[in-house]
Amino acid sequence: MLCGIIGIFLNAVLFAFKMVAGTISGSIAISADAFNNLSDAGSSLITLIGFKAAGAAPDTEHPFGHGRIEYISGFCVSLLIIVMGVELAKTSIEKIISPEEIQASVLSISVLIGSILVKLYMFFYNKSIGKKIGSPTMEATAADSLSDCISTFVVLLSTICTMALGINIDGWCGAAVAVFILYTGLKAAKDTISPLLGQPPSPELVKEIEKTVMAHDEIIGIHDLVVHDYGPGRMMISLHGEVSGDGNINVLHDAIDRIENELNQKFHCVSVIHMDPLTFDDSKCSEIRNEISGLAQAIDPRITIHDLRIVDGPTHTNIIFDAVVPFEFNLSDEQVKNQLSDAVTKRHPNYACVINIDKPYI
Repeated sequence: MLCGIIGIFLNAVLFAFKMVAGTISGSIAISADAFNNLSDAGSSLITLIGFKAAGAAPDTEHPFGHGRIEYISGFCVSLLIIVMGVELAKTSIEKIISPEEIQASVLSISVLIGSILVKLYMFFYNKSIGKKIGSPTMEATAADSLSDCISTFVVLLSTICTMALGINIDGWCGAAVAVFILYTGLKAAKDTISPLLGQPPSPELVKEIEKTVMAHDEIIGIHDLVVHDYGPGRMMISLHGEVSGDGNINVLHDAIDRIENELNQKFHCVSVIHMDPLTFDDSKCSEIRNEISGLAQAIDPRITIHDLRIVDGPTHTNIIFDAVVPFEFNLSDEQVKNQLSDAVTKRHPNYACVINIDKPYI
């Protein structure tokens, strides 16, 4: 919230000074950079409102909280940035077609240098706060401040060229800033739409979850990890924890409860762990598991299997297991099932495979 307030104030001040400098000098590049700061101020305002709304407690209509409002507010900001970029691009093209004389001055250069220094300060400030509270929004804001330094530096070069060399590249620099603003807006839109649609968790988060769960001796392995994101600080985590089939059910259940509580506290989430017992003293089961894993790897190294169990019958033996197949695979799920089943029955004619196709959600 404090970062948002500071961002609104500093960007509004920069907008005012640059608009004065741009109006006096007649520079579209400086004016474009001023509107870039105005969009940043609007972004900070919408982000501020978004953070406040996203922090509302869960209720009967929204039992998972209101965290995704932050993503919606971010998308509104990106639309604002895109519209501003389009308008500035139009004005810059007009300046390229019909260039006007630029009255560059010490005031213009001073304002631009001051803007670069302020934006550098905002970059370091937002970066440190983003790391401290673990906020991707603040990290993105810091990156935006650093990119603003670059665009303002381009405008500064344009102004210096006009003063020192008498070369008018104002319209071209304004167009460059407009393109930069459009790129920022489109990237921001993508970054906010993805979590709303359901993007996979970051590799760093997956690694931390696996590390936390596997730190307990009762857990042999994990699979089927799924993370549902309902906004920053509001996640639901579900996974299958593999345990020894010979273990005491009460002891194992207590371990699962402890792991769930640890995940809840560490990641501020709601976690559910399904307990999968594995049998290791059954040589037949281990042999078949290894054999089918090899057959799956022969189809594609990315395919893995889990939850294998054997059900013997009077006429045949059912081999029941899950196969994890990547998204956008070159074979359909049915083709994978048929190829795996054919490979198994070719070696063991009395085996019938019952295969469930899983997808990797991480």
